[in-house]
Amino acid sequence: MELPVKEISKIIIVGDRILIKPLSATDRTKSGLYLPPTVAEEEVIQSGYIVNVGPGYPIPSADEETDFWKEKKEKAKYIPLQANVGDLAVYLRKYAYEVIFNEEKYFIIPNSAVLMLYRDEF
Repeated sequence: MELPVKEISKIIIVGDRILIKPLSATDRTKSGLYLPPTVAEEEVIQSGYIVNVGPGYPIPSADEETDFWKEKKEKAKYIPLQANVGDLAVYLRKYAYEVIFNEEKYFIIPNSAVLMLYRDEF
């Protein structure tokens, strides 16, 4: 899927999803043999840098009122995700959805597909 948006800051990620810029895969084995591009794309586990993160898991309202037509005063509340922008994520490729943005490849994945995060804290 290709997005017509020009600025990445205008993309809003929904729920427990994460936008990832994948790392470019190596095209050689350790012994020096060249691999076709399709081999790297079929890897079960991939890694990439987190570009944007959704708000998290929604929490149901504690209000037991059943009058749905009444105006709601409180905004939705969320349990935030562990992932932050700039983290290196290792994730399961089969749960990723590919998105093309400004001729670059990104993946949208659910938080449950993330296996590990690496954060460089100062």
